[in-house]
Amino acid sequence: MDILKNTIAIAWKETRAYYSTPTAYIVGAMFLVLTGIFFVFDITRPFAEASIRGLVTWASLFLVFLAPLLTMRLLAEEQKLGTLELLLTSPVRDWEVVLGKYIASLITLSVTLLFMLYYVILLWAYGEPDWGPLWSAYLGLFLFGAAALAIGLMASSFSSNQIVAAVVGIGLMLVLSFMDRVGDLMQGVSAEVIAGISMNSHFSDFARGVLDTSHIIYYFSVIAVFLFITVRSLETRRWR
Repeated sequence: MDILKNTIAIAWKETRAYYSTPTAYIVGAMFLVLTGIFFVFDITRPFAEASIRGLVTWASLFLVFLAPLLTMRLLAEEQKLGTLELLLTSPVRDWEVVLGKYIASLITLSVTLLFMLYYVILLWAYGEPDWGPLWSAYLGLFLFGAAALAIGLMASSFSSNQIVAAVVGIGLMLVLSFMDRVGDLMQGVSAEVIAGISMNSHFSDFARGVLDTSHIIYYFSVIAVFLFITVRSLETRRWR
């Protein structure tokens, strides 16, 4: 129970910090404005479908840039202010710190994605959407964002500079997201391996309304791997 209390306490503290500063509001507003623009473009084109397939594809691209902006301060700011050392020497495990901060960023992202339900309501009110592909696309976007936050949090553990953390996070996201484009230029096993690593290649089925457990496992694996690396990054600070 103490372990759970520590994680919840850190998550609650960081969630409040998000909404006591402009970061969450600015990032959330940017995301909703951009997705709103492309939603209008999508539904006003000729022979438009009552679907958010195109919207979530654009939204996943925006998350490549916006997720690292949400996580850049989580560990970088602690390092800059010198409070990370105090946190690590307190009776709190490294993984509790990482998990608590990750949960806070996930809550903030989830709140932003909840506002996207407005588009779903519009489709329901003025059209006849196919609910299966719609919720599948929404699930895929959430998993994509959750994985992006884990990558951004890891980047934040590498530097005390928030801008550097954001740039590193965006760079990693660009590589992992668009590796499938490199795979398209190759053939054989190497092409399949590269496509299997790419985040976009696992997201495309969700956008089409296809639920494949292998894609879900992939995103959970990405989250676990990058959170593990983040924990190890914090552990190395004890020896510096």
